[in-house]
This record gives sequence, C-alpha cells and structure tokens, in this order.
Amino acid sequence: MARSVTVNLAESPLAWLHARGMVSARQFDAGEALRRDYELSQLGPRVTMQWDAPPQGKVPRGAPRIADPHGGQIAAKARFDGAIDALGPGLADIAWRVLCAGEGLKAAEGALGWPARAGKLVLSLALDRLADHYRLPGD
Repeated sequence: MARSVTVNLAESPLAWLHARGMVSARQFDAGEALRRDYELSQLGPRVTMQWDAPPQGKVPRGAPRIADPHGGQIAAKARFDGAIDALGPGLADIAWRVLCAGEGLKAAEGALGWPARAGKLVLSLALDRLADHYRLPGD
C-alpha cells in the first residue's frame, strides 16, 4: 500500500533550495546534520513555558536547579561545536543563520551586510565544508 506525505518546503530554507536544485543531496544532508545537532543539543531559545510541577512540601524556594543534560545532548553539542569550528568565522555565520535559525537567504544577507545573491555562493561553500566535516559520501 502506497503512502503519501505532504511536506512544507517553506519550513526550511535549505529544503526550499534543495527542492529547486540549488543545493546537491550531499549539501542538503550536511545542512540537515548540522541542524539536527543544533536541535538535539537544545541550544535554541525556549519558546514555551516550563510545565514542570511546582515543588511540594518543604523544599527550598528559589530558582530551579538546572538538570544535568544527558549524554546525547552533550554529544550533539560537541558535534555542533566541532562543525562550527570546522566552518570558521566567515562560513559559520551564514550556516548558522540559514540552517539553524531558519532565516531566508535574503534576510541573512541583509543581517550580515552582504550584497544580494552572495549568500547562496557562501552557503554552498559552507555546505561543502560541512559535508567534508561530517564525512558524507558523494560528489
């Protein structure tokens, strides 16, 4: 039995570029690997309330203790940091904005003070370097 899935290509700027043939499958996989590590390491801002139950009984009041992150989160943060270090300062900026923060190329170019259409070239270089860093096969 065949199954169909509807995908919102506008959800991710990288998916939008990939759907239009502007990035290769290897570049797409590299960008998704960086985004996955970013999400797993929980580096993004919290956008919802903390729904933990309030303390019961006689417990000290004050700021809640920060739970120790589990090993998967620590490993993802180490992979993310390694990938960003491999990119270097020039490529890391555009990669973080487009792949992790989900900014479009036009918005990222404007925020970085770059001319129009420079972002696609620099992002392509960043994705190639990420693919090498993550040791992805292909191209």
